[in-house]
Amino acid sequence: MSSLSLAVRDANTMLRRNLLHARRYPSLTLNLLLTPIVLLLLFVYIFGDVMSAGMGGGHADRSAYLAYLVPGILMMTIGGTVVGAAVSVSTDMAEGIVARFRTMAIHRGSVIIGHVVGSVLQSVASVVLVGAVAVAIGFRSTDATALEWLAALGLVALVALALTWIAVGMGMVSPNAEAASNNALPLIVLPLISSAFVPLDAMPGWFRPVAEYQPFTPAIETLRGLLLGSEIGNNGWLALGWCVGLSVLGYLWTKAVFNRDPK
Repeated sequence: MSSLSLAVRDANTMLRRNLLHARRYPSLTLNLLLTPIVLLLLFVYIFGDVMSAGMGGGHADRSAYLAYLVPGILMMTIGGTVVGAAVSVSTDMAEGIVARFRTMAIHRGSVIIGHVVGSVLQSVASVVLVGAVAVAIGFRSTDATALEWLAALGLVALVALALTWIAVGMGMVSPNAEAASNNALPLIVLPLISSAFVPLDAMPGWFRPVAEYQPFTPAIETLRGLLLGSEIGNNGWLALGWCVGLSVLGYLWTKAVFNRDPK
């Protein structure tokens, strides 16, 4: 058997291990899913008329605000779900299971690959679940073509991959699961200060650059354009650049920490 086949086999084994952990202990994933679902329901049914009136020049249209809100909530779902990867990696490191894997005749990188692929799959599944909730309360994307839906799914997977690599790096440098959860908190906070809830031009001038020059805003605007037909502009390239940059940074960071001799 070739080295590539061995690597694929070992990575597949580690992927099954992580998915079995997620199935047996679903509380973490459900807790992380609760935040975007609660925010979706809160902003639609409590603040929907007020927010839509502010954005629509005084005309309240809750359904229009729901359409605007959903792409941001979907990206927030990814940011929240990958926190579970940071916690899982940190737990493996703290409990010594990674040290045991180092002594076994398995492909060295398969341990991390299993965490990354498992987290991406969980993120996509979480987005589908939150999207189903959005559809149930009235979200529709009738103008999107099949190609645009495919591009939207690809964007979701790419953002999940980029954020997962960062989360895995955070998990590897954290001394315990609680620290990993705290270190990964920016992945949940950043969508809150993006264009997820209100347009950039509705923000104060001093705060607008904070929301504009961060990874979530171009990803949200690109997803919004794919699903709703709004103008994407340069946001597509910016989102792609952020995803590639974060993936490379997270990969190199994770690799450097993982290859470090254990104490």
